[in-house]
Amino acid sequence: MATPPPPEDLEDLYEHAPCGYMSLQPDGRIVKCNATLCAWVGYSHDELHGKRLHDLLSVAGRIFFETHFAPLLRMQGYFDEVALDFIARDSTKIPVLANAMERRDDQGALLFTRITIFKATDRRRYERELLEARTNAQTAQRELQALNATLETRIRRAVEERLQIEESLARERQLAELREQFIAILGHDLRNPLASLDGGIRMLHGENLSPQGERVVKLLQGSTLRMSGLIDNILDFARTQLGGGIALKIEDDVEVQPVLEQVVDELRTATPDATIETEFTIPAPMRCDRIRIGQLASNLLGNALAHGHRTSPVRVRANAADGEFVLSVTNAGEPIPPSTMERLFQPFVRGTSGRNQDGLGLGLYIASEIARGHGGTLEAESTAEETRLTFCMPLTGNPVEPD
Repeated sequence: MATPPPPEDLEDLYEHAPCGYMSLQPDGRIVKCNATLCAWVGYSHDELHGKRLHDLLSVAGRIFFETHFAPLLRMQGYFDEVALDFIARDSTKIPVLANAMERRDDQGALLFTRITIFKATDRRRYERELLEARTNAQTAQRELQALNATLETRIRRAVEERLQIEESLARERQLAELREQFIAILGHDLRNPLASLDGGIRMLHGENLSPQGERVVKLLQGSTLRMSGLIDNILDFARTQLGGGIALKIEDDVEVQPVLEQVVDELRTATPDATIETEFTIPAPMRCDRIRIGQLASNLLGNALAHGHRTSPVRVRANAADGEFVLSVTNAGEPIPPSTMERLFQPFVRGTSGRNQDGLGLGLYIASEIARGHGGTLEAESTAEETRLTFCMPLTGNPVEPD
């Protein structure tokens, strides 16, 4: 009679099973594990006792476990074949598959959680290789489809762009012709009558007029001066908006101080009730556009006279030192509101506190364009005491080409 086999040693079966066993307390700490798992991770029973499961996981595994599988375990009481990466004592990564099931008492209280762990190195490698092969095939197919679509799109776009370029060139030629005609007609039709009016006023100025006649002539002189400035601003604005930009005629060795003095004299004549104080320190000629610098100064001074208090003088200062030319115009008056300050150098922006509200709001915009054309800046400061507009230009810089 054959001798029956000895009974299975359950303790040995647990300790040396071909898989890892782990039991967790309700607080998630390891309370028991088998020798197989200890051998895989390189820790003894005592070292693993009291650790948490996520202490053995990689960083990504911890996040994935806590955000996905731990909630699933709490909700349904188990999970199957969860892919995790254990980190051994020597920092080796061990791919595993884990199954877990909760053990509860009759009242539903959690007693412990049992986890079975299987090594999955070969399986995970096979899955990665299979996924990579499938991904590569799909990628190749998508790349081929994308290449075909790209070629078709490029051909279509090339044809469309060619047609658009030809249409754009035709429109640009028409626009250039219309722009030149518009500016020429505008300048001719406005300047000629104004020139005749100015000539007639100059003839009357030499006549023996009554005091009232002298006052009328001075008023007419101021009006023609203002109209001339408006025409200049309108033409310059038309050029900037139609693509011509502010035209500059840069010259070397320009004596700027006489230009500024002439501007001040003209505006003194046009506004005899205003006080204009000047302080010019320009020791040497400069490289700039003589006419445009005079126009910039006239616009800044005209703005100060229009919005400043007549009881306080308008101060015009200019100096050239340390490689920079600085022109500032300062007046007392109501401060510029912040909402206006943000748009001060944009076209058609006018102040609300000046006496003369019939301007187009182009003066400061044109001045800023002239400043930019000279490679400089135009800035504004306004407080309850005074408002100052300051033009700064490098003495050795090159002018900026108009857009």
